[in-house]
Amino acid sequence: MPTVRSRDIDALVVGVSLLGSGGGGDAWACGQVLRRRLGDGEITLHPLAELGDTPTMPVGVAGATSVFAEKLPSGNEFARVSTAMARWTGRQPGAVMALEAGGLNGVAALVAALDLGLPFADADLMGRALPRLDQFTWAALGQSIMPCVMCEPSGQTVVVDGTDPAGLERTVRAFVSQAGGWAAMALPPRPARDGEDNACTGSLSRALRLGQAHASLRRPPSSAEVAHTLGGRTLGDGRVLEIDRHGPASTFGRGSVTVIGQSGEVLRLETENEYLLAMIDGEVVATTPDLLCVLDRQTARPLSVERLRVGDEVFVVVLPGPSWWRREDRLAAVGPAAFGLDCPPVLLEPA
Repeated sequence: MPTVRSRDIDALVVGVSLLGSGGGGDAWACGQVLRRRLGDGEITLHPLAELGDTPTMPVGVAGATSVFAEKLPSGNEFARVSTAMARWTGRQPGAVMALEAGGLNGVAALVAALDLGLPFADADLMGRALPRLDQFTWAALGQSIMPCVMCEPSGQTVVVDGTDPAGLERTVRAFVSQAGGWAAMALPPRPARDGEDNACTGSLSRALRLGQAHASLRRPPSSAEVAHTLGGRTLGDGRVLEIDRHGPASTFGRGSVTVIGQSGEVLRLETENEYLLAMIDGEVVATTPDLLCVLDRQTARPLSVERLRVGDEVFVVVLPGPSWWRREDRLAAVGPAAFGLDCPPVLLEPA
């Protein structure tokens, strides 16, 4: 079974950033928290089948993850949400898993496992970063995501029950807004074996493998080397010419990025919190739920939507998205149409 040690954290941070597809929040600060918590120890990434009927609680961070680096956790947030969840449901968590594998939450769940002294299940409810609570795998299957427990850094803890994902979304945003930007969050524990059907399995081990592969790249790499090493396809290699960020269409800001390739081709990326869709000279070539990744040409460091700047020299690659979402009845929840983009999904062929 794969394990995470201090020497693996830099690779893990890169890996969850790639699974973030430009979103999910900056995992670097949480990586430093994990490094301190871990010390000389290690965390095993347990397969769900090994944990059997162990009640496994999805955990992570909700809110403006950019605030996390400025307002670090006290160390008690996950203990408080675990205690409140056990009191409300009558089920004591025996393991934890990630809410989402992409970005900050992929690392935050490992911090929670250390804080709670519980095994970590190698799975999550998104397989990447996605912006909305109705895009958890449980919600996509029509299963309840209630109750939800949140705890903000000063210790205020709330339990939300009896609402739908849209209602929970509104409540979460209101709570984290008055709480200073972010809160620890947990969903109810379920038997680990259930995750074989209703969760994305192997997410954190994939992030670790991606990060380790990324670390093997020579510097500066070629776009072909990046795509081959990470197991994806090159979409573009050029300079960011224009970034158009709009005000929020509903609750999330929308925008587009124009990259001029070395041969003059025009690559356009449609964005929300994440990179959602790529077009080359007007033809759609890749979409969510595959992972659209923009990387710095010199360092191959993943660049998030919010940190991308005009003039940046970049590679744009697409990596296979989580296989869990490829079924037609699930794809509607995370494909382009789920973000108001009038386009069918364009996905990489399975390897």
